[in-house]
Amino acid sequence: MNFTFGIITNGENKKNLIKVINSIHKLNIPNYEIIIVGNIFIESNKTIIINFDENIKKSWVTKKKNIITSTAKFENIVYLHDYIIFNKDWYLNFLNFGNDFEICMNQILNKDGTRFRDWTIWPHNGIKIDDIVNENKECLLPYHVTNLTKLMYISGSYWVAKKYFMLNYPLNENLSWGEGEDVEWSKVVREVTNFQCNSNSKVILLKYKDPAFKIVSDLTLDKINSTYFHNS
Repeated sequence: MNFTFGIITNGENKKNLIKVINSIHKLNIPNYEIIIVGNIFIESNKTIIINFDENIKKSWVTKKKNIITSTAKFENIVYLHDYIIFNKDWYLNFLNFGNDFEICMNQILNKDGTRFRDWTIWPHNGIKIDDIVNENKECLLPYHVTNLTKLMYISGSYWVAKKYFMLNYPLNENLSWGEGEDVEWSKVVREVTNFQCNSNSKVILLKYKDPAFKIVSDLTLDKINSTYFHNS
């Protein structure tokens, strides 16, 4: 499997960005490239820097990620921000998982082992499920649950996707970070594909991020399945 690692940065986090790059090199992937979009200069093997004028539009992450898509030379693109490093077995576990996916999520973990928003239901779908998940903010699904992707969203901080798919379904460049750009995109693409989860490949956040969500309990999962599939 070949990978393009597309990292977006605002140029203010060079120390962490170097850690991210080094963690990619240590994966020992035979064929890969690193594309960094942002106002920064770093010299590293197999790394391309695409300078970006941050003054054009504040936090224009959608534009940066679409640039990564158009520039990538490999079919599998990993989209990430400049504070996410890779577990040493990430690549080996992807080989075991296989190449049959369009959008794939991995475990996204804080350093203390808590989950960020990796495999998660979106709590504002405008259906009865919202009341169930919002009662206790239970949105983080167990990784083995694969039948609810039409209710889910992909966090803009990290995901893996096929280049052809992203070319067909680019991010909305009218939106910037913090404007629900990942939610809007997720609602579009979840209607045309099923998200897949390779939970054995893990990434770690270099800064703590509160998911604001709790893990879905067995009881809540039963309620979701009963309500969703009874009314579908």
